Amino acid sequence: MRRGKEVASPGRLRAAVSPVDQTLDEVSRSTTGSSARTPVLFIVMEAARLLARGARFSLVGVDTVTLGRGSERVATRSADGRSLDLRLPGPWLSSQHVRIQAAGGDFIVQDAGSRNGTFVDGARVTSHVLREGSVAEAGRVFFTVRGAPASEGPVVRDADASRSPQPFGLRTLLPELEESISALARVARKSTVPILFLGPTGSGKEVLAREVHALSGRAGPFIAVNCGALPTSLVEGLLFGHVKGAFSGAARDEVGFVRSADGGTLFLDEIGDLPATSQAALLRVLQEREVVPIGATRAVKVDVRVVAATHRPVEQLSDSGGFRTDLLSRLKGYSHRLPALRDRMADFGIVLADVLRDVAGARAERLTLAPEAARALLGYGWPLNIRELHQAMASAVALTTEDVIELQHLPAELLAPATSPPPLPDAPPSVDGALRDRIIALLHEHHGNVTAVARTLGKAPAQIHRWMNRFQIDPDTYRPGSP
Repeated sequence: MRRGKEVASPGRLRAAVSPVDQTLDEVSRSTTGSSARTPVLFIVMEAARLLARGARFSLVGVDTVTLGRGSERVATRSADGRSLDLRLPGPWLSSQHVRIQAAGGDFIVQDAGSRNGTFVDGARVTSHVLREGSVAEAGRVFFTVRGAPASEGPVVRDADASRSPQPFGLRTLLPELEESISALARVARKSTVPILFLGPTGSGKEVLAREVHALSGRAGPFIAVNCGALPTSLVEGLLFGHVKGAFSGAARDEVGFVRSADGGTLFLDEIGDLPATSQAALLRVLQEREVVPIGATRAVKVDVRVVAATHRPVEQLSDSGGFRTDLLSRLKGYSHRLPALRDRMADFGIVLADVLRDVAGARAERLTLAPEAARALLGYGWPLNIRELHQAMASAVALTTEDVIELQHLPAELLAPATSPPPLPDAPPSVDGALRDRIIALLHEHHGNVTAVARTLGKAPAQIHRWMNRFQIDPDTYRPGSP
Protein backbone atom coordinates (compact mmCIF):
# COMPACT_ATOMS: atom_id res chain seq x y z
CA MET A 1 0.00 0.00 0.00
CA ARG A 2 1.40 3.38 -0.98
CA ARG A 3 2.51 5.44 1.95
CA GLY A 4 1.20 8.95 2.29
CA LYS A 5 2.13 12.01 4.19
CA GLU A 6 3.99 11.77 7.48
CA VAL A 7 1.96 13.75 9.96
CA ALA A 8 4.28 13.69 12.94
CA SER A 9 7.93 12.95 13.32
CA PRO A 10 10.63 14.28 15.62
CA GLY A 11 12.67 16.71 13.58
CA ARG A 12 10.62 16.33 10.39
CA LEU A 13 7.09 17.45 11.01
CA ARG A 14 6.40 18.20 7.35
CA ALA A 15 7.12 16.08 4.32
CA ALA A 16 6.35 16.24 0.63
CA VAL A 17 2.72 15.45 -0.12
CA SER A 18 1.11 14.54 -3.41
CA PRO A 19 -1.87 16.59 -4.66
CA VAL A 20 -4.26 13.70 -4.01
CA ASP A 21 -3.31 13.48 -0.36
CA GLN A 22 -5.53 15.03 2.29
CA THR A 23 -4.43 15.36 5.88
CA LEU A 24 -6.61 13.98 8.65
CA ASP A 25 -7.00 17.54 9.90
CA GLU A 26 -8.46 18.58 6.55
CA VAL A 27 -10.81 15.60 6.66
CA SER A 28 -11.90 16.62 10.16
CA ARG A 29 -12.70 20.18 9.09
CA SER A 30 -14.57 19.08 6.00
CA THR A 31 -16.75 16.47 7.73
CA THR A 32 -17.46 17.93 11.17
CA GLY A 33 -18.58 21.21 12.63
CA SER A 34 -16.66 23.05 15.29
CA SER A 35 -19.11 21.90 17.97
CA ALA A 36 -18.94 18.20 17.04
CA ARG A 37 -17.06 15.63 19.09
CA THR A 38 -14.57 13.60 17.11
CA PRO A 39 -12.57 10.48 18.00
CA VAL A 40 -9.02 11.09 19.16
CA LEU A 41 -6.20 8.68 20.01
CA PHE A 42 -4.09 9.84 22.95
CA ILE A 43 -0.68 8.41 23.73
CA VAL A 44 -0.95 9.01 27.46
CA MET A 45 2.46 7.84 28.61
CA GLU A 46 5.50 5.82 27.55
CA ALA A 47 6.67 4.07 30.70
CA ALA A 48 10.12 3.47 29.24
CA ARG A 49 10.48 7.14 28.14
CA LEU A 50 8.82 9.23 30.81
CA LEU A 51 10.08 12.54 29.49
CA ALA A 52 8.64 11.87 26.02
CA ARG A 53 5.29 13.02 27.38
CA GLY A 54 2.23 12.28 25.27
CA ALA A 55 0.69 12.94 21.89
CA ARG A 56 -2.73 13.04 20.29
CA PHE A 57 -3.91 11.94 16.86
CA SER A 58 -7.25 12.67 15.24
CA LEU A 59 -9.09 9.53 14.12
CA VAL A 60 -11.60 11.31 11.89
CA GLY A 61 -12.00 9.18 8.77
CA VAL A 62 -9.58 6.54 10.07
CA ASP A 63 -10.65 2.90 10.01
CA THR A 64 -7.47 1.22 11.26
CA VAL A 65 -4.56 2.26 13.44
CA THR A 66 -1.49 0.03 13.69
CA LEU A 67 0.99 0.56 16.49
CA GLY A 68 4.46 -0.94 16.64
CA ARG A 69 8.15 -0.41 17.29
CA GLY A 70 10.16 2.22 15.44
CA SER A 71 13.28 4.28 15.92
CA GLU A 72 11.29 7.37 16.94
CA ARG A 73 7.74 8.52 17.50
CA VAL A 74 6.27 9.02 14.05
CA ALA A 75 2.80 8.68 12.52
CA THR A 76 2.15 8.00 8.85
CA ARG A 77 -1.23 7.81 7.18
CA SER A 78 -2.19 6.01 4.02
CA ALA A 79 -2.87 7.85 0.78
CA ASP A 80 -6.63 7.53 1.23
CA GLY A 81 -6.49 8.66 4.87
CA ARG A 82 -8.26 5.51 6.10
CA SER A 83 -5.35 4.01 8.04
CA LEU A 84 -2.74 5.39 10.40
CA ASP A 85 0.57 3.72 11.21
CA LEU A 86 2.13 4.79 14.51
CA ARG A 87 5.73 3.96 15.40
CA LEU A 88 7.26 4.42 18.84
CA PRO A 89 10.66 3.43 20.22
CA GLY A 90 10.88 0.84 22.96
CA PRO A 91 12.32 -2.67 23.45
CA TRP A 92 9.00 -4.07 24.75
CA LEU A 93 7.08 -3.20 21.58
CA SER A 94 6.81 -5.68 18.73
CA SER A 95 7.24 -4.41 15.18
CA GLN A 96 3.49 -5.00 14.68
CA HIS A 97 2.08 -4.94 18.20
CA VAL A 98 -1.57 -3.88 18.17
CA ARG A 99 -4.35 -2.77 15.83
CA ILE A 100 -7.15 -0.38 16.70
CA GLN A 101 -10.15 -0.97 14.45
CA ALA A 102 -13.14 1.34 14.05
CA ALA A 103 -16.37 -0.68 14.00
CA GLY A 104 -19.90 0.61 14.37
CA GLY A 105 -18.99 3.64 16.42
CA ASP A 106 -16.69 1.58 18.66
CA PHE A 107 -12.94 1.10 18.61
CA ILE A 108 -11.69 -2.46 19.02
CA VAL A 109 -8.18 -3.14 20.30
CA GLN A 110 -6.67 -6.30 18.75
CA ASP A 111 -3.34 -7.79 19.68
CA ALA A 112 -1.34 -8.44 16.49
CA GLY A 113 0.55 -11.45 17.82
CA SER A 114 2.90 -9.37 19.94
CA ARG A 115 5.61 -10.85 22.10
CA ASN A 116 4.59 -9.03 25.31
CA GLY A 117 0.83 -8.87 24.85
CA THR A 118 -1.81 -6.17 24.88
CA PHE A 119 -3.73 -5.05 27.96
CA VAL A 120 -6.88 -3.01 28.67
CA ASP A 121 -7.24 -1.62 32.19
CA GLY A 122 -4.56 -4.07 33.34
CA ALA A 123 -6.14 -7.25 31.89
CA ARG A 124 -4.49 -9.05 28.99
CA VAL A 125 -6.71 -9.17 25.88
CA THR A 126 -6.62 -10.43 22.32
CA SER A 127 -9.65 -8.44 21.10
CA HIS A 128 -11.49 -5.92 23.24
CA VAL A 129 -13.77 -2.93 22.82
CA LEU A 130 -11.97 0.14 24.11
CA ARG A 131 -14.52 2.11 26.10
CA GLU A 132 -14.08 5.82 26.68
CA GLY A 133 -12.05 6.17 29.87
CA SER A 134 -10.33 2.79 29.55
CA VAL A 135 -6.57 2.72 29.11
CA ALA A 136 -4.89 0.21 26.81
CA GLU A 137 -1.27 -0.87 27.05
CA ALA A 138 1.09 -2.16 24.36
CA GLY A 139 4.76 -2.67 25.13
CA ARG A 140 4.64 -0.25 28.07
CA VAL A 141 3.00 2.41 25.94
CA PHE A 142 -0.32 3.51 27.45
CA PHE A 143 -3.01 4.93 25.20
CA THR A 144 -6.72 5.68 25.09
CA VAL A 145 -9.37 6.70 22.58
CA ARG A 146 -11.97 9.28 23.53
CA GLY A 147 -14.23 11.87 21.99
CA ALA A 148 -13.04 15.45 21.93
CA PRO A 149 -14.46 18.71 20.59
CA ALA A 150 -13.60 19.21 16.93
CA SER A 151 -10.61 21.52 16.76
CA GLU A 152 -9.15 23.80 14.14
CA GLY A 153 -5.71 23.01 15.54
CA PRO A 154 -3.26 20.52 14.07
CA VAL A 155 -4.34 16.90 13.70
CA VAL A 156 -1.22 15.87 15.60
CA ARG A 157 -0.22 17.46 18.86
CA ASP A 158 3.04 16.21 20.32
CA ALA A 159 3.75 17.40 23.85
CA ASP A 160 7.43 16.38 23.79
CA ALA A 161 9.25 19.34 25.34
CA SER A 162 11.76 19.40 22.48
CA ARG A 163 8.95 20.06 19.99
CA SER A 164 6.16 21.70 21.98
CA PRO A 165 6.00 25.51 21.68
CA GLN A 166 4.18 25.74 25.01
CA PRO A 167 6.18 26.54 28.17
CA PHE A 168 6.14 24.48 31.34
CA GLY A 169 2.68 24.49 32.92
CA LEU A 170 0.87 25.43 29.71
CA ARG A 171 1.23 22.14 27.84
CA THR A 172 -1.89 20.06 27.25
CA LEU A 173 -3.22 17.53 24.76
CA LEU A 174 -6.90 18.18 25.49
CA PRO A 175 -8.45 20.37 22.77
CA GLU A 176 -10.98 21.82 25.21
CA LEU A 177 -8.22 22.86 27.64
CA GLU A 178 -5.82 23.89 24.90
CA GLU A 179 -8.14 26.66 23.76
CA SER A 180 -8.51 28.18 27.23
CA ILE A 181 -4.77 27.95 27.91
CA SER A 182 -4.00 29.70 24.62
CA ALA A 183 -6.39 32.48 25.61
CA LEU A 184 -4.69 32.73 29.01
CA ALA A 185 -1.28 33.05 27.34
CA ARG A 186 -2.55 35.87 25.12
CA VAL A 187 -3.96 37.73 28.13
CA ALA A 188 -0.66 37.27 29.98
CA ARG A 189 1.37 38.69 27.11
CA LYS A 190 -0.85 41.48 25.85
CA SER A 191 -2.44 43.02 28.94
CA THR A 192 -1.94 43.76 32.61
CA VAL A 193 -5.49 42.91 33.72
CA PRO A 194 -5.83 40.93 36.96
CA ILE A 195 -6.28 37.18 36.51
CA LEU A 196 -8.28 34.88 38.77
CA PHE A 197 -7.54 31.14 38.83
CA LEU A 198 -10.32 28.85 40.01
CA GLY A 199 -9.96 25.14 40.66
CA PRO A 200 -9.38 22.44 43.26
CA THR A 201 -6.52 22.46 45.72
CA GLY A 202 -3.27 21.18 44.26
CA SER A 203 -4.29 21.59 40.61
CA GLY A 204 -1.31 23.79 39.69
CA LYS A 205 -2.56 27.35 40.16
CA GLU A 206 0.78 28.74 41.37
CA VAL A 207 2.61 27.07 38.47
CA LEU A 208 0.31 28.85 36.03
CA ALA A 209 0.69 32.11 37.93
CA ARG A 210 4.46 31.89 37.50
CA GLU A 211 3.97 31.26 33.78
CA VAL A 212 1.74 34.32 33.53
CA HIS A 213 4.51 36.37 35.12
CA ALA A 214 7.13 34.94 32.77
CA LEU A 215 5.00 35.55 29.69
CA SER A 216 4.14 39.10 30.75
CA GLY A 217 7.76 40.19 30.44
CA ARG A 218 7.47 42.32 33.58
CA ALA A 219 10.89 43.16 34.97
CA GLY A 220 9.89 43.10 38.64
CA PRO A 221 9.74 40.04 40.91
CA PHE A 222 7.09 37.38 41.33
CA ILE A 223 5.81 37.52 44.92
CA ALA A 224 3.57 34.67 46.12
CA VAL A 225 1.39 35.10 49.20
CA ASN A 226 -0.89 32.47 50.77
CA CYS A 227 -3.74 34.56 52.13
CA GLY A 228 -5.06 31.63 54.15
CA ALA A 229 -1.80 31.40 56.09
CA LEU A 230 -1.60 35.07 57.13
CA PRO A 231 -2.42 35.76 60.81
CA THR A 232 -5.64 37.79 60.87
CA SER A 233 -4.17 40.49 63.10
CA LEU A 234 -1.17 40.98 60.76
CA VAL A 235 -2.77 40.67 57.32
CA GLU A 236 -2.84 44.35 56.41
CA GLY A 237 0.63 45.05 57.75
CA LEU A 238 2.11 42.12 55.84
CA LEU A 239 0.31 42.99 52.61
CA PHE A 240 0.47 46.79 52.60
CA GLY A 241 3.42 47.51 54.88
CA HIS A 242 3.72 49.96 57.76
CA VAL A 243 5.79 52.88 58.91
CA LYS A 244 8.07 52.95 61.92
CA GLY A 245 6.12 53.48 65.15
CA ALA A 246 2.73 52.69 63.57
CA PHE A 247 2.08 50.21 66.37
CA SER A 248 3.89 48.52 69.24
CA GLY A 249 6.83 46.57 67.81
CA ALA A 250 7.02 48.50 64.51
CA ALA A 251 10.70 49.30 64.89
CA ARG A 252 11.28 50.16 61.22
CA ASP A 253 9.45 50.81 57.98
CA GLU A 254 8.23 47.71 56.10
CA VAL A 255 7.17 47.84 52.46
CA GLY A 256 4.85 44.78 52.59
CA PHE A 257 4.16 42.20 49.92
CA VAL A 258 2.33 44.56 47.53
CA ARG A 259 5.19 47.05 47.21
CA SER A 260 7.72 44.19 47.15
CA ALA A 261 6.08 43.11 43.87
CA ASP A 262 6.40 46.60 42.35
CA GLY A 263 7.07 46.26 38.63
CA GLY A 264 6.25 42.57 38.79
CA THR A 265 3.46 40.18 39.74
CA LEU A 266 1.70 39.65 43.08
CA PHE A 267 0.17 36.19 43.39
CA LEU A 268 -2.51 36.03 46.06
CA ASP A 269 -3.24 32.35 46.65
CA GLU A 270 -6.44 31.37 48.47
CA ILE A 271 -7.86 34.87 48.01
CA GLY A 272 -11.21 33.54 49.26
CA ASP A 273 -9.70 33.41 52.77
CA LEU A 274 -8.76 37.09 52.82
CA PRO A 275 -10.51 38.86 55.75
CA ALA A 276 -13.27 41.30 54.82
CA THR A 277 -11.41 44.21 56.44
CA SER A 278 -8.45 43.68 54.11
CA GLN A 279 -10.54 43.28 50.98
CA ALA A 280 -11.31 47.02 50.83
CA ALA A 281 -7.60 47.91 51.00
CA LEU A 282 -6.81 45.44 48.23
CA LEU A 283 -9.60 46.95 46.12
CA ARG A 284 -7.81 50.31 46.39
CA VAL A 285 -4.63 48.72 45.06
CA LEU A 286 -6.50 47.43 42.02
CA GLN A 287 -8.55 50.59 41.40
CA GLU A 288 -6.09 53.36 42.19
CA ARG A 289 -2.77 51.50 41.82
CA GLU A 290 -1.66 52.79 45.17
CA VAL A 291 -1.26 51.49 48.70
CA VAL A 292 -1.47 53.19 52.08
CA PRO A 293 0.90 51.59 54.61
CA ILE A 294 -0.37 51.29 58.17
CA GLY A 295 0.45 54.52 60.03
CA ALA A 296 1.18 56.48 56.84
CA THR A 297 -0.67 59.66 55.87
CA ARG A 298 0.01 59.46 52.13
CA ALA A 299 -0.64 56.79 49.54
CA VAL A 300 2.28 55.26 47.66
CA LYS A 301 1.94 54.54 43.94
CA VAL A 302 2.62 50.94 42.94
CA ASP A 303 2.87 49.18 39.59
CA VAL A 304 1.84 45.59 40.19
CA ARG A 305 -0.09 42.96 38.33
CA VAL A 306 -2.36 40.92 40.60
CA VAL A 307 -2.97 37.23 39.95
CA ALA A 308 -5.29 35.58 42.48
CA ALA A 309 -6.39 31.99 43.04
CA THR A 310 -8.87 30.09 45.15
CA HIS A 311 -10.50 26.70 45.47
CA ARG A 312 -13.51 28.27 47.17
CA PRO A 313 -16.75 29.20 45.31
CA VAL A 314 -16.12 32.94 45.42
CA GLU A 315 -19.14 33.70 43.21
CA GLN A 316 -21.40 32.09 45.82
CA LEU A 317 -19.49 33.80 48.63
CA SER A 318 -20.01 37.12 46.86
CA ASP A 319 -23.75 36.49 46.50
CA SER A 320 -24.03 35.69 50.21
CA GLY A 321 -21.91 38.63 51.35
CA GLY A 322 -18.84 36.58 52.28
CA PHE A 323 -16.67 38.25 49.63
CA ARG A 324 -16.85 41.80 48.29
CA THR A 325 -18.62 41.87 44.94
CA ASP A 326 -16.68 44.92 43.75
CA LEU A 327 -13.36 43.22 44.59
CA LEU A 328 -14.40 40.05 42.80
CA SER A 329 -15.32 42.00 39.68
CA ARG A 330 -11.88 43.62 39.73
CA LEU A 331 -10.04 40.32 40.27
CA LYS A 332 -11.95 38.73 37.41
CA GLY A 333 -10.37 40.85 34.73
CA TYR A 334 -9.82 37.39 33.27
CA SER A 335 -10.70 34.11 34.97
CA HIS A 336 -9.36 30.65 34.17
CA ARG A 337 -10.62 27.39 35.65
CA LEU A 338 -8.18 24.52 36.21
CA PRO A 339 -9.55 20.97 36.07
CA ALA A 340 -8.78 18.27 38.60
CA LEU A 341 -6.02 15.86 37.56
CA ARG A 342 -8.52 12.99 37.27
CA ASP A 343 -10.40 15.04 34.65
CA ARG A 344 -7.33 15.44 32.44
CA MET A 345 -5.81 11.96 32.52
CA ALA A 346 -4.94 12.22 28.81
CA ASP A 347 -2.38 14.80 30.03
CA PHE A 348 -0.97 12.52 32.70
CA GLY A 349 2.30 11.92 30.85
CA ILE A 350 2.82 15.66 30.45
CA VAL A 351 2.21 16.38 34.12
CA LEU A 352 4.32 13.42 35.27
CA ALA A 353 7.28 14.48 33.12
CA ASP A 354 7.21 18.00 34.54
CA VAL A 355 6.95 16.65 38.09
CA LEU A 356 9.88 14.27 37.55
CA ARG A 357 12.00 17.09 36.15
CA ASP A 358 11.32 18.97 39.36
CA VAL A 359 11.91 16.18 41.88
CA ALA A 360 14.65 14.19 40.12
CA GLY A 361 16.58 16.75 38.10
CA ALA A 362 18.95 15.23 35.54
CA ARG A 363 18.13 11.74 36.83
CA ALA A 364 14.65 12.07 35.33
CA GLU A 365 16.16 11.24 31.91
CA ARG A 366 16.97 7.71 33.15
CA LEU A 367 13.84 6.94 35.15
CA THR A 368 11.33 4.37 33.91
CA LEU A 369 8.13 2.87 35.32
CA ALA A 370 7.44 -0.81 35.84
CA PRO A 371 4.11 -1.75 34.16
CA GLU A 372 2.39 -2.39 37.51
CA ALA A 373 3.50 1.01 38.80
CA ALA A 374 2.29 2.74 35.63
CA ARG A 375 -1.10 1.04 35.93
CA ALA A 376 -1.35 2.14 39.55
CA LEU A 377 -0.61 5.77 38.67
CA LEU A 378 -3.18 5.81 35.88
CA GLY A 379 -5.82 3.97 37.90
CA TYR A 380 -5.68 6.21 40.96
CA GLY A 381 -8.16 9.09 41.39
CA TRP A 382 -5.63 11.70 42.70
CA PRO A 383 -7.98 13.53 45.10
CA LEU A 384 -5.23 16.02 45.98
CA ASN A 385 -4.29 16.50 42.33
CA ILE A 386 -0.83 17.48 41.06
CA ARG A 387 0.43 18.28 44.54
CA GLU A 388 -0.27 14.68 45.59
CA LEU A 389 1.48 13.36 42.47
CA HIS A 390 4.47 15.54 43.27
CA GLN A 391 4.77 14.07 46.77
CA ALA A 392 4.28 10.51 45.49
CA MET A 393 7.02 10.90 42.90
CA ALA A 394 9.40 12.60 45.32
CA SER A 395 9.26 9.62 47.66
CA ALA A 396 9.34 7.07 44.81
CA VAL A 397 12.45 8.63 43.30
CA ALA A 398 14.14 8.56 46.71
CA LEU A 399 13.24 4.90 47.25
CA THR A 400 14.32 3.47 43.90
CA THR A 401 18.00 2.66 43.57
CA GLU A 402 18.08 1.36 39.98
CA ASP A 403 16.12 4.07 38.15
CA VAL A 404 13.05 1.83 37.77
CA ILE A 405 10.05 2.94 39.83
CA GLU A 406 8.33 -0.23 41.01
CA LEU A 407 4.91 -0.70 42.57
CA GLN A 408 6.40 -1.00 46.06
CA HIS A 409 7.94 2.46 45.73
CA LEU A 410 4.52 4.12 45.51
CA PRO A 411 2.36 5.25 48.45
CA ALA A 412 0.06 2.58 49.87
CA GLU A 413 -3.14 4.37 48.81
CA LEU A 414 -2.18 3.91 45.14
CA LEU A 415 -1.88 0.13 45.29
CA ALA A 416 -5.55 -0.94 45.27
CA PRO A 417 -6.44 0.72 41.95
CA ALA A 418 -3.52 -1.07 40.28
CA THR A 419 -5.46 -4.34 40.18
CA SER A 420 -9.01 -2.99 40.49
CA PRO A 421 -9.48 0.24 38.54
CA PRO A 422 -12.51 2.30 39.60
CA PRO A 423 -15.53 1.96 37.28
CA LEU A 424 -16.47 4.90 35.09
CA PRO A 425 -19.42 6.89 36.47
CA ASP A 426 -21.45 6.32 33.31
CA ALA A 427 -20.36 2.73 32.64
CA PRO A 428 -23.06 0.06 32.30
CA PRO A 429 -23.24 -2.81 34.81
CA SER A 430 -20.09 -4.90 34.58
CA VAL A 431 -21.79 -8.11 33.37
CA ASP A 432 -23.73 -6.33 30.62
CA GLY A 433 -20.67 -4.32 29.66
CA ALA A 434 -18.49 -7.41 29.32
CA LEU A 435 -21.15 -9.24 27.32
CA ARG A 436 -21.64 -6.31 24.95
CA ASP A 437 -17.88 -6.00 24.42
CA ARG A 438 -17.63 -9.73 23.71
CA ILE A 439 -20.45 -9.65 21.14
CA ILE A 440 -18.98 -6.63 19.36
CA ALA A 441 -15.52 -8.22 19.24
CA LEU A 442 -16.94 -11.46 17.81
CA LEU A 443 -19.09 -9.61 15.25
CA HIS A 444 -15.97 -7.80 14.13
CA GLU A 445 -13.97 -11.03 14.02
CA HIS A 446 -16.68 -12.88 12.04
CA HIS A 447 -17.54 -9.91 9.79
CA GLY A 448 -21.09 -9.54 11.14
CA ASN A 449 -21.99 -13.26 10.83
CA VAL A 450 -24.48 -13.76 13.68
CA THR A 451 -24.53 -17.55 13.24
CA ALA A 452 -20.76 -17.73 13.68
CA VAL A 453 -20.99 -15.58 16.80
CA ALA A 454 -23.70 -17.85 18.22
CA ARG A 455 -21.59 -20.91 17.49
CA THR A 456 -18.57 -19.39 19.26
CA LEU A 457 -20.62 -18.52 22.34
CA GLY A 458 -22.55 -21.82 22.30
CA LYS A 459 -25.87 -20.01 22.04
CA ALA A 460 -28.78 -20.02 19.62
CA PRO A 461 -28.75 -17.27 16.97
CA ALA A 462 -32.07 -16.03 18.38
CA GLN A 463 -30.36 -15.35 21.70
CA ILE A 464 -27.64 -13.36 19.96
CA HIS A 465 -30.31 -11.29 18.22
CA ARG A 466 -32.04 -10.62 21.56
CA TRP A 467 -28.75 -9.46 23.05
CA MET A 468 -28.02 -7.26 20.02
CA ASN A 469 -31.43 -5.64 20.34
CA ARG A 470 -30.86 -5.10 24.05
CA PHE A 471 -27.47 -3.46 23.48
CA GLN A 472 -28.54 -1.64 20.29
CA ILE A 473 -25.92 -3.38 18.15
CA ASP A 474 -26.40 -3.44 14.37
CA PRO A 475 -24.63 -6.49 12.88
CA ASP A 476 -24.69 -4.93 9.40
CA THR A 477 -22.12 -2.41 10.62
CA TYR A 478 -19.52 -5.17 10.90
CA ARG A 479 -20.10 -6.72 7.48
CA PRO A 480 -17.72 -6.12 4.55
CA GLY A 481 -18.60 -3.05 2.53
CA SER A 482 -20.50 -1.35 5.33
CA PRO A 483 -19.81 2.38 5.71
